[in-house]
Amino acid sequence: MILLHYLLCALLLYSPTVTYGQMDGDCGKPASAALTEGNKAEQREAELARVREMASEIIQERAKHKHTYSRKAKSKNANDASGFVVITDYIPDAVVELRYFSNYNFVGTRVDAYEEPVAICTREAAEALKKVADDLRQKGYLLKIFDSYRPQAAVDHFVRWSKDLRDMKMKDDFYPSFHDKTTLFPTYIAKHSGHSKGSTIDLTIVNAATLEDVDMGGTFDFFGNRSHYAFKGVTAQQAANRKLLHDAMVKHGFNYYSSEWWHFTLKNQPYPKTYFTFSVSTKHFK
Repeated sequence: MILLHYLLCALLLYSPTVTYGQMDGDCGKPASAALTEGNKAEQREAELARVREMASEIIQERAKHKHTYSRKAKSKNANDASGFVVITDYIPDAVVELRYFSNYNFVGTRVDAYEEPVAICTREAAEALKKVADDLRQKGYLLKIFDSYRPQAAVDHFVRWSKDLRDMKMKDDFYPSFHDKTTLFPTYIAKHSGHSKGSTIDLTIVNAATLEDVDMGGTFDFFGNRSHYAFKGVTAQQAANRKLLHDAMVKHGFNYYSSEWWHFTLKNQPYPKTYFTFSVSTKHFK
């Protein structure tokens, strides 16, 4: 029955024309004029579970075959994925919850060029991230990836969204203190993103036994001071959890972004001047 539920949700929610808020938590019923907080939470969790399930199926399918990557391979232009890899080929137990493939993100719909819920990055970044995962696994944690490589087309989608001042449907969840979306520039949105260079990862950690998110005192992509790594309004335990992730990433060669506790970039990224354009899809990595 669980599998049937996921399949039904996938049929109803996969279409990029369906936006968050158009369906309630029960995948077959029309949305009410105003969702209750309980219904919104139920819808959110169903949507993210759908994405995790689809990502898990991709991971399991790829695990049936050995995927090798040449250390000599380099991307020669912005549409060349030769120097990139699928992160879960290096870290099979990572949880992939690719938010921009889902309908639950600050835009409220699947973002352009996210064709599959698969985490991609440069080979160099994946090798460093594997060391992070190995360290945290020994402490009882696994990585959960929200986003990694982001095509320029996706960034362009963000920019178009920011200019549509009528579309405020995700305001309460992601940018409650901003009344003008154009003021999200440049701290949270930019016309070019470091993610498009292929060595930036948005992630958190989960309990390896339960797969529950570790409490970081704030949610991914929340536009506000609470997302700042050193925000003083979190508890001592939440601050310690942020530090655990931060220290593991920095130890293995990543720089952190002070305004977003989840955001890290490989210090010695191989393509510091290239904003890549190929889609987020396993078709580049057979």
